[in-house]
Amino acid sequence: MSEMQTPYTEPDFEYRSAWPVLTHVPLRAGYDRSALSRYDDDNWDLSAAVFRENARRCHCTVRFDALSDPTMAAMMRAYLHARLNIRIPGWAPLLPPASIRQAFNHIRPFLQFIHDEVGSVNLAGVDQALLDRYAKTVMKSKTRQPAANALLLKPIWHLHHYRMHLPDGGLQFEPWPGRSAAFVAGYSSRSQENQTDRIPERILTPLLNWAFKYVQVFATDIFAVRAEVSALEDRAERFALMDRGRSRRDLLALRYARIERWLAARADKGRGVPVWAQPTNGVMRDGVGGTPINWHLLNLVAGVDVQMNPGNHLGLRKSVRQIVERHMAEHGVERGGFDTPVSCDPDTQRPWRSGFDHLALKREERMLQAAGYILCAYLTGMRDCEVQAMRTGCLDITRSEDGLIERYRVRSTAYKWKRAEGSPADWITIKPVAEAISVLERLSKDACVAHGIDTLWPVLGPRAKGKTHLSAEIVRSINAFRDHVNAELARGDGAEPIPTVHNDKVFKITTRQFRRTLAWHIANRPFGTIAGMIQYKHASVAAFEGYAGSSPSGFHRQIEQEHRSGQLEDILEYFDAHRIGDTFGGPAAARLTAAFEETTNDLDALPARIADRGRLRTMLGDLARTFHVGILADCFFDPVSALCLKTATDQSKPLTALCQPTKCPNACIRARHLPAWQRAEADVKAMLKEKRLSATQRSALKAERERIRDVIRKFPEQ
Repeated sequence: MSEMQTPYTEPDFEYRSAWPVLTHVPLRAGYDRSALSRYDDDNWDLSAAVFRENARRCHCTVRFDALSDPTMAAMMRAYLHARLNIRIPGWAPLLPPASIRQAFNHIRPFLQFIHDEVGSVNLAGVDQALLDRYAKTVMKSKTRQPAANALLLKPIWHLHHYRMHLPDGGLQFEPWPGRSAAFVAGYSSRSQENQTDRIPERILTPLLNWAFKYVQVFATDIFAVRAEVSALEDRAERFALMDRGRSRRDLLALRYARIERWLAARADKGRGVPVWAQPTNGVMRDGVGGTPINWHLLNLVAGVDVQMNPGNHLGLRKSVRQIVERHMAEHGVERGGFDTPVSCDPDTQRPWRSGFDHLALKREERMLQAAGYILCAYLTGMRDCEVQAMRTGCLDITRSEDGLIERYRVRSTAYKWKRAEGSPADWITIKPVAEAISVLERLSKDACVAHGIDTLWPVLGPRAKGKTHLSAEIVRSINAFRDHVNAELARGDGAEPIPTVHNDKVFKITTRQFRRTLAWHIANRPFGTIAGMIQYKHASVAAFEGYAGSSPSGFHRQIEQEHRSGQLEDILEYFDAHRIGDTFGGPAAARLTAAFEETTNDLDALPARIADRGRLRTMLGDLARTFHVGILADCFFDPVSALCLKTATDQSKPLTALCQPTKCPNACIRARHLPAWQRAEADVKAMLKEKRLSATQRSALKAERERIRDVIRKFPEQ
């Protein structure tokens, strides 16, 4: 121990119990620092110092009464308090309050291991042999990744570096001298690829398509039904005020008459008695003759406040049930019951759902919120914490002098690599995101007023108690959105469901996947489209114009990483295609075929050897680094021979707009490029029908048509 260090001396109980858990970190507006948790509290709640809107409350709290051994609880308190309030230069920054539960969970197994081995949580009884046994126990797990094992080992080093601030002087010797937790766990961040799953295209395309339809089509119906419900509730309140003072007999007769008139007016339009669009809670309640009557709507029509007076529920009245049974026998039933017509699904040209009732409305509002999140998260490249920091009024539209829209800018808060309270930041985005924000502002208005907040992501349906912000619930909402679409909307012909299974496993959609998937598509499929609507090039330009493309956000770096990963995946796919005899065209075909044959010979062409994908990736790595996706041909870029660079100043990358795929030695044409060539042939054919062409123009077009046909003829009929 250095001369500057003094052993930790545990203070007396009164002094220790008065310590605040957080001594100097900033707090959210409206929180009193004197009300913060104290050192000896059984429950530490640090949510006052957590600014991220997507942080879960449970991640900001720890319960020491969950530890049965008092010495373990004492060590845990001292360790967490030191991590939260003491910075050790060159070793560890302050522990973010939002990570308190994570730090608790990471060190708890080690403290329990010491207790089981030594008999108590006494670090003086720990030696290197015990640490080695613990490391073997950690790494024996077959379910955890090496990175997770490293996180479980890291607290051991903390116990040494924070030894002055821990009971009994902490861990006096350096664990595994000269080695890190990652090294001991066998983890290397450089060698490990991004472990976040990409959303498979077969799942992503219909997911985005349905999200677009919710925001651009279905939202109109949802808001119209909400307005109708509000009007009915206001009228019911007026009826309730008018009915005060009436005798019970007169009041019942008046309510029966209102129901009779309302049902008769519906019957004149060929409409039946309203029933639930979907049985509540999966069961039928308050039925008449086995039919789930929508009594909620009937009570509103009659002016009955069931919340205030449950005994006035019309479903309890025999006379009303007889009226309903008579109308039902004569005119049938209608699912839902609200007057708002349902729009047609643009893909099926049929109503996108059956009628609305108030429960269906609440359900569809939650689905609309999830759809808005999907579009905002995927089309901006923002992290979940950045998306959930968006607030009402966050969209700024810049217009030119003639009134045309020049760009859409989203204002939010960036947290990664920033101070705890985050920093204001801007993202340039595209029109569909602006549309989603407009819908979300309208959707969240009432809930925000009720909760006294201004976020775009409130918990819909104001409640007196409970959390106000969606936060981590968004993951469940997104997967519920997929399940709802498949169960309720994607049943008929032309309505594409969203697959739930990938590689024979149920695929769970998470918030992190959107950013990685967008980066991968921008890097590797720049000419693809988003749900058949927007080109990835457009999303890429928007992302790189704004904050999302700058180095502080890491999005540009992530795209570069995804480009390198995608190049390897594509070259392996090329190799597999060569192995099964697919046709390669274009000037680079011969060079590629020779390279793949050489690789095959080196691998000895045995299935067991070919299955060694890691070795194959290494052997094809140099070829992969030259690969670039194109519309008419893929480019295996060599700046020396690239025809597109003859007049270019930037010699570092191909200029796809100047590609000459039938002449450039870097170009390789495959069957997946044929649709573009066939469209080009159709365009030339259409132009040749123009009678005003000169002989020179007609000759040039015929030569171009023949060049295109030469490319198409080299491939078997598709």
